[in-house]
Amino acid sequence: MQNQRTIIHIDMDAFYASIEVHDNPEFKGKPVIVGGSGNRGVVSAASYEARTYGVHSALPILTARKLCPGGVFLPVRMHRYKEVSDIIQDLFTRFTPLVEPISLDEAFLDVTASKHFGSGHEIAEAIRKLIKQETGLTASAGVASSKLIAKIASDIKKPDGLTMVPAGNEQTFLAGLPIEKLWGVGKTTRSKLILLGVHTIGDLSRLPEELLINKFGKMGGMMLQSSLGIDTRPVDTERLIKSIGHEETFETDLINQEIIYRQLLELSIRVGKRLRGNHLLGKTISLKVKYNDFQQVSRAATLKIATDDNMTIYREICSLLAKTRACEKPVRLLGVSLSNLESNQEAYQMNLFGTDERTGKRKRLHQAIDNIEEKFGTSTIIPGALMKKEKQ
Repeated sequence: MQNQRTIIHIDMDAFYASIEVHDNPEFKGKPVIVGGSGNRGVVSAASYEARTYGVHSALPILTARKLCPGGVFLPVRMHRYKEVSDIIQDLFTRFTPLVEPISLDEAFLDVTASKHFGSGHEIAEAIRKLIKQETGLTASAGVASSKLIAKIASDIKKPDGLTMVPAGNEQTFLAGLPIEKLWGVGKTTRSKLILLGVHTIGDLSRLPEELLINKFGKMGGMMLQSSLGIDTRPVDTERLIKSIGHEETFETDLINQEIIYRQLLELSIRVGKRLRGNHLLGKTISLKVKYNDFQQVSRAATLKIATDDNMTIYREICSLLAKTRACEKPVRLLGVSLSNLESNQEAYQMNLFGTDERTGKRKRLHQAIDNIEEKFGTSTIIPGALMKKEKQ
């Protein structure tokens, strides 16, 4: 019989907002809302104080301002959050090489072979203590025999809590929890399950598999397995990034063509930098446009050769823009992303046939700028086209 696994799920508490409070002690105890200082866009993170007002992630900023008029509204500082996340990820590797980052603020760890550090509970406590010492932030943890149970457990005693689910107790642990605690059960699925008399995970576990498959297809069978606490998925250290992108909701709707192109250049530069930072290239370039009436359109094109070049991305994005009504209707949001990714270690094989001199120069220029910004901070060097910010 295979050894029982020990999986830990670490989830930082109100990560972005907690970093802002740590960096600005005067915000302690105040409702801090990260996502923008204006009225556009959505909430990226809310401190626990802000949550008491009904503010939560993905809530429109304007709504958050109405719910919490006395809140501290701050812009997103992604470079800072990434910096702290890197410190935390390094701490994980002190205990096991089997780490699967899910996002900047959460990860799975397989510590089955790390018994020399103690039990799963002891390792989780040690990690939480180290995170507090190194970053000043708190984390919640779940310890169980699978990723499914560990993730659900990490949410039970938030913030700054730890929940251990011993092997064999999975069904008992899940039984009384609301059905929406299961992965994949959103509002629509929950509504359908309620019509079947399902309110808790225990209720779901007692339904016939045939009924669930008839109602939900393959997803029905997966939900039943989850409700029984069955999850054999390994901690995936090779978890691939599927796409890299950036989007921005504007304080004022964009109607000027020049400004729209300028914003797309800025987005293309950001995406190019993130690709290079992750040692990736992308083949499929996508443009997202949301108009002021909230209608949203997407356009995409696939290149013959994958790229991380800012100007290649920008040129293709401009071509895609021509297939929208962005210069006819006011624009609320623009987004640029690349998918169909591959490692840049294997790329640039076109060098075998000769590389365009200008492309080679741009590649060296991008690398130089990336190195400077890594040392001195973002926006140290700005293209001339972005220097002049006109009213929109």
